[in-house]
Amino acid sequence: MTLRLRQLQAFEAVANTGSVTRAAASLSISQPAVSRLLSSFSDKIAFDLFIRKNGQLLPTQEARLLLGEVSRVLEGLKNIEELQHDLTERTAGHLRIACLPGFATSHLPNVMIDFLKTRPSVTVTIEPDRPERILDWIIGQQYDCGLTDIHSHPATESRNFQIRTVCIFPKGHWLGKKTAIGPEDLVREKLIHTRRDSPFFIALNQAFIDEGVKLPSWIETRQFTGACALVAKGNGVSVVSELDASQFSNHDIEMRPFLPNVPHHLSVVRPIATPPSLITLEFIETFAESLKPFVTTD
Repeated sequence: MTLRLRQLQAFEAVANTGSVTRAAASLSISQPAVSRLLSSFSDKIAFDLFIRKNGQLLPTQEARLLLGEVSRVLEGLKNIEELQHDLTERTAGHLRIACLPGFATSHLPNVMIDFLKTRPSVTVTIEPDRPERILDWIIGQQYDCGLTDIHSHPATESRNFQIRTVCIFPKGHWLGKKTAIGPEDLVREKLIHTRRDSPFFIALNQAFIDEGVKLPSWIETRQFTGACALVAKGNGVSVVSELDASQFSNHDIEMRPFLPNVPHHLSVVRPIATPPSLITLEFIETFAESLKPFVTTD
């Protein structure tokens, strides 16, 4: 037995209104059309659906039992239609993001508030961790995308960005007199830097070597945001991503371009084993757009 959606809708409408006329109006179809749908539905299920009493159509006992299931089916179909619409319009779904710890408290919140503003039914999971763990999660398809400084792996696809770096220092520091800062300017400073095994520290150290001076290590921290916070409290100076430094623009720090340019390599990675959701692709585009003011052209 094959039932049609319109038959179920006509049955529910008549049961709820007690009238073919009112049911037809609620469905925006003619009264004869409702009568034909009820007749064909009754023929298929082989029992009477309604009895007439005091000018109203009342469901039979069998029809009352059937009505609950019909209503649940129609409600389920309505929910499917609404979800399909939300998915098509990119206003629903779940997004899983793994990111460097600094991003979770600096740039990412600004991106998310704009991204979610027009997507009220989208839910998000954000998990900060170290780069190696993020890459493992993406390879294992535990997250939809990762924001990291490691991008080279055959099981992932990545969009790579080179972010400008700046030298930051407390307000009133003598470095504020300079328009740009290089390694020679920092040899007598208390330099706060990222971990020694990070790609950025290795590149920064090489810039000092190329200038014939030694990098003056003072405090080592894992994240640029940690370095920014330390500088803001007067603990020294640092060379960091302009993206992170910009989050501290209201604090007691100043920044100048660092030359030679030592860009911070940033990547948005995702697994290639499964196709990305539309929400994931739109988030990646939104995030990439947010980086444009900080991407180096060198």
